[in-house]
Amino acid sequence: MSPSPEEEMEEPPAVATTSGGANYSDQVMSEVHLGCPPGDFGPHLSHFTFFIPPHHEDEASLGCNAVMEDDDGDLIVSRRSTLYELAGVSGEFRGVIIQHSIMSSIPKVGLQIWRAELVLADFVLHKMFSSSEFDDIIAIELGSGTGLVGILLARAAKLVFTTDHGDDILANCAKNVQLNMDSVGKHSSVHVRELDWQKSWPPADKKCDNRLRYSWTSSEIEDVHRASVLLAADVIYSDDLTDAFFNTVEKLMSQGSQKVLYLALEKRYNFTLDDLDIVANGYSHFRGYLRDDESEAAEDSASSPRFVGRRLDLASIPQYVLEYDRETEVELWEIKYVKRAE
Repeated sequence: MSPSPEEEMEEPPAVATTSGGANYSDQVMSEVHLGCPPGDFGPHLSHFTFFIPPHHEDEASLGCNAVMEDDDGDLIVSRRSTLYELAGVSGEFRGVIIQHSIMSSIPKVGLQIWRAELVLADFVLHKMFSSSEFDDIIAIELGSGTGLVGILLARAAKLVFTTDHGDDILANCAKNVQLNMDSVGKHSSVHVRELDWQKSWPPADKKCDNRLRYSWTSSEIEDVHRASVLLAADVIYSDDLTDAFFNTVEKLMSQGSQKVLYLALEKRYNFTLDDLDIVANGYSHFRGYLRDDESEAAEDSASSPRFVGRRLDLASIPQYVLEYDRETEVELWEIKYVKRAE
């Protein structure tokens, strides 16, 4: 979710904000954080509640506290819970605790929670509740940020690698894994690892430095080759970052077992002098990497991308995570890698 400090973002994820007369012109804030204490730059704990359908209420692999309390010991009641009750839908509400920043500089946007991350969380929960597709898999989350999606997936997956770049973001992600260890499946593991899209994969030193907390071991690299699912949310907002992202994705998907990428993004519009119009240039650049047909992708020239993308219908995915509003500009894509035709 976070670019390197040298990365210049072309389309900011959110407008800068001010509070109390202070100048926060170099800061951005996710819309998800509206209502949080203004001007709070330190770590903030948020409770995210999600709905569990009746046939999953008693599954031990989903174990986490069904009832959340605030600092005064009062029950936290989601404003959306009544929607399910009014509809006559039975089930339970459970939650995760996520440490995040309310505002951040652009290189550290991975310390925040973004709307596309919550949409991807809904998709993961829906897969877990409606199928066995994610049971006992090995998965890699790219640009994990706070690690919310990977933590939820670990209720079903055998092994999840939550990856990002930068010590602050990785440390915060590791803290969130620690805060939610009780909710991870009994036979599941979550590893927080550094994956810089602007560097080679696999790491040049395959032995890796075990003294570095977020470095890869040789056995973990082999696990990545056996992975079947990649996940990413809100990583499309800079053309250079998008190029680096797909370069890494191609390396991951062209090695080992067949993989599928599920990517959630939010289209962001800006007025440009070149177009003299409000356009979503970052989105257009992203779409340039995708083909609609596998045979077309396989026959492309050597310099062309070999990804086939299919936009998923969000209307068919219930909103399990309660603390956000979906927007029409958020999209979810299923992306596959097609090997060159012989």
